[in-house]
Parts: sequence; structure tokens; C-alpha cells
Amino acid sequence: MIPTEDASARKREIEEKLKQEQETLSFIRENLEKSDQLTKGMVSILSSFESRLMQLENSIIPVHKQTENLQRLQENVDKTLSCMDHVISYYHVAKDTDRIIREGPTGRLDEYLACIAKIQKAVEYFQDNNPDSPELNTVKARFEKGKELLEAEFRSLLTRYSKPVPPILILDAISVDEELEVQEDIVLEHLPEAVLQDIICIAGWLVEYGRNQDFMNVYFQIRSNQLDRSIKGLKDHFRKNSASSGILYSPAVQTKRKDTPTKKAPKRPGYDHDLRVKHHSDALTEKHGAAAGKDDVLDIEIDSYIHCISAFVKLAQSEYALLTEIIPEHHQKKTFDSLIQEALDNLMLEGDNIVSAARRAIMRHDYSAVLTIFPILRHLKMNKSEFDTTLQGTAASTKNKLPTLITSMETIGAKALEEFADSIKNDPDKEYNMPKDGTVHELTSNAILFLQQLLDFHETAGAMLASQETSSSASSYTSEFNKRLLSTYICKVLGNLQLNLLSKSKVYEDSALSAIFLHNNYNYILKSLEKSELIQLVTVTQKKAESSYKELIEQQIYMYKSSWHKVTEHLADRNMPVFQPGTKLKDKERQVIKDKFKGFNDGLEELCKIQKGWAIPDKEQRDFIRQSQKKVVSDAYRSFLQRCANISFTKNPEKYHKYRPEEVEEMIERLFDTSA
Repeated sequence: MIPTEDASARKREIEEKLKQEQETLSFIRENLEKSDQLTKGMVSILSSFESRLMQLENSIIPVHKQTENLQRLQENVDKTLSCMDHVISYYHVAKDTDRIIREGPTGRLDEYLACIAKIQKAVEYFQDNNPDSPELNTVKARFEKGKELLEAEFRSLLTRYSKPVPPILILDAISVDEELEVQEDIVLEHLPEAVLQDIICIAGWLVEYGRNQDFMNVYFQIRSNQLDRSIKGLKDHFRKNSASSGILYSPAVQTKRKDTPTKKAPKRPGYDHDLRVKHHSDALTEKHGAAAGKDDVLDIEIDSYIHCISAFVKLAQSEYALLTEIIPEHHQKKTFDSLIQEALDNLMLEGDNIVSAARRAIMRHDYSAVLTIFPILRHLKMNKSEFDTTLQGTAASTKNKLPTLITSMETIGAKALEEFADSIKNDPDKEYNMPKDGTVHELTSNAILFLQQLLDFHETAGAMLASQETSSSASSYTSEFNKRLLSTYICKVLGNLQLNLLSKSKVYEDSALSAIFLHNNYNYILKSLEKSELIQLVTVTQKKAESSYKELIEQQIYMYKSSWHKVTEHLADRNMPVFQPGTKLKDKERQVIKDKFKGFNDGLEELCKIQKGWAIPDKEQRDFIRQSQKKVVSDAYRSFLQRCANISFTKNPEKYHKYRPEEVEEMIERLFDTSA
């Protein structure tokens, strides 16, 4: 059982908590009642606010709609006014642009094009909206006038600022300096930049809006004329400067040698400047009575033509670069073709004239004319690929002009080579034309000089000969094939020369002089072949050519020495009397010895007198022959004197013993010395 006190305490505690809970419940009820009252008040306020908003909306929306309508009406009015102003402005375009159109575009191209644009828009408006209005005709006329003035300005700018390229700049652009590892690329500026931009702008407008291609004809005519004048100016530069100084120097490019800082002439484009044409043609044309200075003029013309070919390529490339900025792409090739025709035709005509001149010279048997063909032909073939690249896209007739000229030159050159070989074979044996001293014949020196020129242009000459071949083996025209052809040709010329010299040698009555003549010519040929490296080309088809000439030279030396047999035969033991020491010779025996002395003395004097006037230009050969002959004669003479030393065959020995061995040697030493 629970004690009573504890139960009472527990009861009081529960009653107290219950009382507190009741109080809390009463507090919550009071608050809920207050909250319900507040909610009812808020709902009443919101209901009143909603009612007022609906009243405001009903009042504002009609006003807003009226305002929106008014704004739309205002905008329509503004647009209408703007359109009216725009339309009215078309009626005033002709008047507003009259002054600017009449004064032209010079100096204010942008402003002028802006006026043209206004006129163009006016034309479009009247065409679309009022095609029968007089205003359309007015603005059309004004547009055409503006277009005409733009075309005139295009022509004027091109004419005024297109100038021939100065020769100095052309030479700088085409010159090749072998000492410079990287070649400086010279840019040819044909028009000032500002002018060029105006021309480009006008051309663009004429294409897009003017619908006129006449300006392209104007362009190629003006630029064609300047291209031709540039090349002619270069020719005149050559004639004037080469004639006065012989040197063409371009001060725009400073080039220095490693040893000295002196200036030098620009080199011929693509290869060595010195063609050595003049040196060879001097010798070859001398017998034809060529006037002094003729070859100098010819040399200048050749040099000028070669430079003009290179100048044409460089200028044409530059013109095409300029053209691409001005002419529409689909008209560029045709316009370029027309632009270069005059200058190209003039160059080809000049080339044809060179071929014709060479043909006439060959008909006169002046084969030196072929020398003018070689440097030109080589240069044309060297530049053909660049030429073809430059003319890419032009008409077939334009592209074929250079190959046609090359073919003509190869044909006439090959003909000259063949006729030259025949002329060497058939050169007549004229007695008055033979060298009296047995030295080198003019025919030999001319032939060798000609062949040396072929060596300078061996590739060109080989290709020239190959161009005339019709055999299947010639179809490829390889370098090796061309080389063999040229070697065969050179051997043919040398063979013809050898036969002709042998025939000419028979003109001499003295067989010894004939031998000296052949010796000199054979020796000259061999030395020239070795010195000029022609021998390397000859041995391509004749391996033993060098040894063959040496054998021929030795044969002629042997033939010459035979002429001394009539002198030394008097010193031989034949018919020499046999005697015992102290025995007196018979008169007949004494006479034999006297005749031997006399025969030797007379023969020696006669030969020395005759042969002293002969010539052996080669000092080495001259000394060899002298020494060889001196030894033979001196040894025989000393032996003879020794045999006759103790023989008393005359009371006046000095009459027969006229010369000491040393004096005989001195006499032989003076042989072939025309100055003695």
C-alpha cells in the first residue's frame, strides 16, 4: 500500500499540472479567435482591393488602346513623310549631282562614285515605279554621262602615269650576279600606288555597274604601247652606251669583286657575259673583206636582242601581275594575250631578220654568220620554259611563236654547219693564197676558231645537229646523243681539213717546205684541240685522235729531215779514197775530196739560205727540229773532218774547209728565223 501522504502529494501535483494545461488551452483558444478575426479583416481588405483594381482596369484599358492607335497613326504619318521625302529626292538627283558630274571624277573619285550611286538608284526607282516619266530619261542620260567620264578618267590615268620602264631598272631586274648567293628581286612598279587604287576602283565599277568591257581594250592598248616602248628603250640604251663605252653598267645594283671594290657591267641574263663572238668572227670574216667595226655593231645587236628577250619575259610577268589587279579574272588571259602581241611580234620579227641575214650570209659562203645564231639560240632555249610559263593561257598562235623561231634558227644553223664542213673540204688550192714561209694556213686557223666556238656552245650545236636527224635513234635527243653528233661533226671538219691541207701542200715545189707546211698545220690543230679542250669532244668518237696527229707530225718532221740528205750525203764514206798514211793521193782522189767539201758547203749554204725564210711558229717544235738536225749534220761533219784531217788534198785547204763545226751549228740554229 501507498502511504496516504504520498498519495496526497501526488494528487496535488496532478491537479496543479491539470490547472496549468487548462490555462494554456484557454490561451490558445483566445489566440485562435484573434487570428480568425484578423483573417476575416484581411479577406475583407483584399476583396475591397480587388474590386478597386477591376474598376481601375476598366477605366485604363480603353485609354491605352486609344493611345496605341494614336502612336500607330503617328508612325504611319512619319513613314509616309519619309517616303515622300525619299521619292521627292529622286526628282532632285539630276539637279543635285549636275555640278559634280560635269566637273568629272578627277581628284575626288569617292565623291564622284557616290553621286553615280545616287543616279543609279534614281534610275532603278523610275524604271520600277514610273517608267514613262521624263525624269527617267534625265537620270539615264546623267548616268551615261557619268559612265563616260569614268571611262575617260580610266584612260586618262593610264595614259598619264603609264611610263616606259627605264633601261637601268630592266637591266637590274634581268641581270644575274654569280657572286651573290641570293639574287635580289627587283620589283617593277608601273603605276603609283594611289593611282593604281583609283584605276582598280574604276575598273571594278565599270565591270559591276557600267556593264562595259571597252575599258579592257583601252587598258591593253595603252599598256601594250608602254611594254613595246620599254623594250625599244632598252635597245636604244644598248646602241648609245655600248657604242660609246662598250660597257653597260647599272648603278642601281652595286656589285663587288672579292679583290677590288670596282664596279662591273651587269652580266648577261643566265650565263657568262662574254660570248667571244667578235673574236672568232673577226678572223672568219676577214677574208670576205668585212668592214672595220661591222662586228662590233653585230656584237651589240646580238647582246641587245638577248637582253630584250629576257626583258620581255620579265616585263610580261610584271604586266600580268598588274593586270590581275585591274581586269576581271575571266578576261585576264585574253587581255594579256592582246597586250603582249606587239612587243612579242617585234621580237620575233627581229629574230626572223637575224635568221634571214644568216641565210643570206651563208649563200655568200660567209659561214661566220652562224656565230650570231648560237648565243641567241642558246638563250632562247634556256629561257623557253620560263617563256612558256609566262605565256600560259594565251592563244596557241602566241605560244608557238618562240618554238617556230627556235626551229628556224636550228635549221639555218645546221645548214651553215654542214656547208662550212663542205667548204673546208672544197677550198681551192690557190698558189697565191699559200703562205710562202710554210706557216699555218688561213683555212686551218679559221676552221679551228670555228670549232672552238662550237665548243663554247657545244650543247646548242649538238641540239642543232640533232634537230635535223630523222632516224629513230634521234627521237629522244638526249644530251649524250647530241654530244656524239657534235663529235662526229667536228671529226668530219678535221678530216676534211686534213685532206685539203694535204692537197694544198702539193702546191709547193719544194717537198721540204711542203713537209714544214703540213707539220705547222698539224701541230697547230693538235695544240689548239688540246688547249681548248676540243680534244675531249673529238675523242668521244675518235679515241686515238691525239696519237694520230702526233704520228702525222712525226712523219712530216721525218720528211723535212730528208731534205738534208743531199747535204750530208757528201760527208758519207761512199767514193771516199782509201789511202795509206804518207801516200800521195792521185789527182782523181784529191778531186773526190774537193767535190765532197764543195758539195757540202754549197748544199749547206743553199739550204740555210732557203730555210731561214721558212717559219715554225711553235718554239718547242722549232727548237726540237733545230737541235735534232744540228746533231745529225754536226756529227756527220765532225766525222768527215776527222777522216780528212791528215789528208793533203789541196794547197788551199781554207778554200774547201770553209766552216768549223761550231759555225755549221750556228747556221742551222738560225733556221726558221725570219728576223735573223
